[in-house]
Amino acid sequence: MPLPTAHVQPTESEWRQTSGVSLPAPRRRGHRPDIAWLGIGLWLLLSGLSLAAPLLAPYDPLAIDLSASLQPPSGQHWLGTDQLGRDVWSRLLWAGRTSISVALLILTLTAVIGNLVGLLAGYWGGLLDDLAMRLTDLCAALPPIIVSLALIGTLGPSLPTLILALALTGWTPYARLMRSLVLQRRTADFVLAAAALGARPHRILLRHVLPSVLAPVAVQVSLNVGGLMLSIAGLSFLGLGIQPPTPEWGTMLVDARPFLASALHLVIPPGLAIFLVLCGCNALAELLAERR
Repeated sequence: MPLPTAHVQPTESEWRQTSGVSLPAPRRRGHRPDIAWLGIGLWLLLSGLSLAAPLLAPYDPLAIDLSASLQPPSGQHWLGTDQLGRDVWSRLLWAGRTSISVALLILTLTAVIGNLVGLLAGYWGGLLDDLAMRLTDLCAALPPIIVSLALIGTLGPSLPTLILALALTGWTPYARLMRSLVLQRRTADFVLAAAALGARPHRILLRHVLPSVLAPVAVQVSLNVGGLMLSIAGLSFLGLGIQPPTPEWGTMLVDARPFLASALHLVIPPGLAIFLVLCGCNALAELLAERR
């Protein structure tokens, strides 16, 4: 009596050959539409132009020429002039330099503080973990805009106050993310093996734990760049951020508000710049998340 044979499920390629039905090829992981790469490219281009403002700006962004006020775009002034006769193209480049530099400074502070708190709390645990997480919960419970308005209203609008206000609550997402990642990694085999071989805690953290959690942190950083620049522009738009005459995209929108009906060339460039930066940062975050 022959033995029963086990039923073998055909593979996808065999099923296609026998059935004659063509299925669409599975989408490759990490593939993104060209529009995402276009957004990242425009963001990088705009950031590069802004950082090279001292070399590329044809005029002094603070030079006032009332005889040339509110001129439309021309060969002499590519994006026209504002109500004080200042070149909009030059101010746009210098404003981007200001916005990007301040955002990177705040991002560095928040990322370093938050990741350090989360790294230590997740690895050591115990009382240190409890204290660090309660402090994180306290700072995260405070609405960022309310904290910013309170600090700026108390200390006065200035660049150091703006940095302090945005950094005070901006580090909490990093602390929570890093703590959760470290809690997963501290019981991994490679971490336990390093501890069994006598590696010191700081060496385990820096050489084994930290490199294994950098990918999710990079996604969080790329997401926060756009949010920070939007917060800086929003506070400047309210008159509580970077103060005139320093060019900044938010202050450029404030200056252009009375001329919405008569001079759109004052509104579109800074608004479009903010939009491109946000789109580029979000597209970069999606790409990093898929390639983890």
